[in-house]
Amino acid sequence: MAELFDKTTSALGAAINYRQLRQSLVSSNIANAETPGYKAKRLQFEDALTRAVDLHGKTAMLVSDPEHFANGPGKISNIRADIFEDPDINLTNDGNTVDMEKEMAILKENSLIYKAAVQLINKKLGALKYAVTEGGR
Repeated sequence: MAELFDKTTSALGAAINYRQLRQSLVSSNIANAETPGYKAKRLQFEDALTRAVDLHGKTAMLVSDPEHFANGPGKISNIRADIFEDPDINLTNDGNTVDMEKEMAILKENSLIYKAAVQLINKKLGALKYAVTEGGR
């Protein structure tokens, strides 16, 4: 059975979900900026998304065991984000590693990319809507 949405739409949907997760994580870092001993967290999903979207098979790997991580085209729903403590530590006297300027910059960048992804997916869905409603006239 043919899929209604193409790989781009699926990738945009996954990117939007992970941008929302990153927004929550950065917001949590900002909320804990004054908490003694709090370690800033980071989220990494771009590499996994790139491998899952691999249109030309250039980054595909052989998966010969059920315990291997899924990869390659069509595996967008299987990607997972890595959450880890920020390795670029700027330790304060109370052991907190949150850098407010860095967090605010990440928040703004994430917001811009999120809005761009939403606009792109809206355009793609608008084209589908046009094809269904107006295309046959």
